[in-house]
Amino acid sequence: MLSLQNESTRLELLPELGGGIASWVALDSGQPLLRSPVDGRQVPYGWGKLACFPLVPWSNRIGQGGYETDRGWLSLAPFQEDEPYPIHGTAWHQPWEIAARSAQEALLRLVSQTPYAYRAEQRILLAGDSLVVELSVEHLDQHPAWYGLGLHPFFPRRENTRLRACAEAVWFEENQRLPRVERAIEGAWRFADGNALPKTLIDHAFSGWDGSFLISQPDAGYQLECSATNARFFVLYTPPGKDFFCFEPVSHPIDAHHLEGRPGLRLLQRNQKLDMRMVMKYWAL
Repeated sequence: MLSLQNESTRLELLPELGGGIASWVALDSGQPLLRSPVDGRQVPYGWGKLACFPLVPWSNRIGQGGYETDRGWLSLAPFQEDEPYPIHGTAWHQPWEIAARSAQEALLRLVSQTPYAYRAEQRILLAGDSLVVELSVEHLDQHPAWYGLGLHPFFPRRENTRLRACAEAVWFEENQRLPRVERAIEGAWRFADGNALPKTLIDHAFSGWDGSFLISQPDAGYQLECSATNARFFVLYTPPGKDFFCFEPVSHPIDAHHLEGRPGLRLLQRNQKLDMRMVMKYWAL
C-alpha cells in the first residue's frame, strides 16, 4: 500500500492491483470520499475491486469477442469469470510500477504488450482539498491501433446522495449491455438539477456531457465538485441495493468499436498519445 497525505485528505494506492486507488478519506471527519466495493479487511482487495482504477486502452465492454482492424480481426478474451465481454481494457489487471513519489504525489507507469504495445501513466496528486488524476497512454506498436480512456471511481451511496451532471442523451439497447441507439434523457435519468439516484439499475453511457459533475453527501456532511477533460461521455452504474455507485468519465460510449464512426475512439500511430484529467474537490458542508 502506497499512502499520500496532505492537510485535508489521505489516499492509499495499490499499484500492483491495476494501478488502482484503494481509498480516499477526509481527515476532518474520517468520511470516505471514494470507496471500494469491498472493505479490504473482511474481503480482500482484488482486480477491479478498488475505489478507482484506470481504463486503458478502452472503456467498458466490447462485443463480438473483438473488432476489425486494418490488419484483420483482433480477438479479445474476457478477463472476469462473471463477465462475458472483454471489459475496461487491459491495464486494470496488470501490475503498475511506481515511477516517482512524494508525500502528496505519485507517478505510476505500465508498459503493456496486450492487446498491443502501449505505455500508460497515471499522475495522482493531492492538491489542497482536491484529488487530481492525470491518465495518459502512448502507442508503441508499429501498426496503428484504436484507443479510448476512462477512470472508474466508486462513490459511497447513502440515503440522501445526490448527483448533478448535465448530459444530452443516453445509449440504449434491449439487453442494456451493448447499446446501439442514442435517445434523449427522460424522467429520473435526468441529473441536471442534482437528483437522487434511482433505485433501479442504470448501467449506461451518457453523451453530450459538459465534463462537470457534483456529488452531494448531506448525510456525511460534504460534497465533491468534480470535472474531467477529454471525456465527452460518462458511464453511470447504480446497482440496486448496494451502498456504492459509479460515475465514470470516459472518452467514448460502450462498445464504440462496433458503433458507426467509432465515436470518441482515436486511431493512434506509433508514439502518438491520448490523455485525460479528472479533478475532485472536497467541500465540507
